[in-house]
Amino acid sequence: MGIKDLLVMKTPVPTLGGRTVLITGAASGIGRATAEAAARDGAQLVLTDLHADALDDVVKRINTSGGEVVYHQAGDISDHQWVSAFARQVDAEVGVMDVVMNIAGVSAWGTVDNLEHRHWRTMVDVNLMGPIHVIESFVPQMIRRGAGGHLVNVSSAAGLLAFPWHAAYSASKFGVRGMSEVLRFDLRRHGIGVSLVCPGGVDTPLVDTVDIVGVDRTDPRVKAAVANFHKVAVSPEKAAQAILAGVQHNRFLVYTSFDVRFGYWWARKFALPYEIVMRVANARFDRLARISSPESSSRTSAPDGSDATP
Repeated sequence: MGIKDLLVMKTPVPTLGGRTVLITGAASGIGRATAEAAARDGAQLVLTDLHADALDDVVKRINTSGGEVVYHQAGDISDHQWVSAFARQVDAEVGVMDVVMNIAGVSAWGTVDNLEHRHWRTMVDVNLMGPIHVIESFVPQMIRRGAGGHLVNVSSAAGLLAFPWHAAYSASKFGVRGMSEVLRFDLRRHGIGVSLVCPGGVDTPLVDTVDIVGVDRTDPRVKAAVANFHKVAVSPEKAAQAILAGVQHNRFLVYTSFDVRFGYWWARKFALPYEIVMRVANARFDRLARISSPESSSRTSAPDGSDATP
């Protein structure tokens, strides 16, 4: 490897036109928006998602609007055997992927005293092992082909920063970040680029369905907090454009909003202020948890429903 190769890497996938692109989590949110945007750019799509009916709807919408879905199948990426079989079918019917995008994911928040083992297990199985299953089933073919390609792994702002209540979620997303850091260098010699996408607030259905363990989501104060999130969240379409630009310019760190970019820079440059801000945020979250927990509601409400707090 020469000096030039150490300093400069030719962009492996400067355009999606005519390229085969695998997208997981394609039935909703960022995955759906990315699939639709890639279709408009001329990609030949291979799509998968856990939810068959929603996936069929997306495929129909893309194909009727002039896009091209060459293969799709519903399945669970946390199931290694299913992903392996899916990859064999794709290899046989479509061929080797040019771009592999790990977008599927789930979320659960909560303090360690509220989180159950199933929450930790689901985060790791879907958010970390899912992408690992896809990578080991699709990327070796790209290496053997010798024509380069691109890998996209979606982490999160919670894979960069220590948000309150995110221990289980961050365990999976920091894992994706670490894996991507290594693959960025391991795959470079094969002409395969790697992008690590770190979204902040994105206004997807996941926001309203995320499992916040130990908190009553019907509490007006919790609803207000979720509503405030919606105000600052970017659209899935904007996140999708950031992802496609990351591929087309071979960027490693891909941000979907300025706040995450600034927050990560600030955390690295100003460690003590960052730690203080996180302590304050944690204290505020703790207060919200205490006043909105089901146990708190039962203690503070009289049998007739009136406020029993002194």
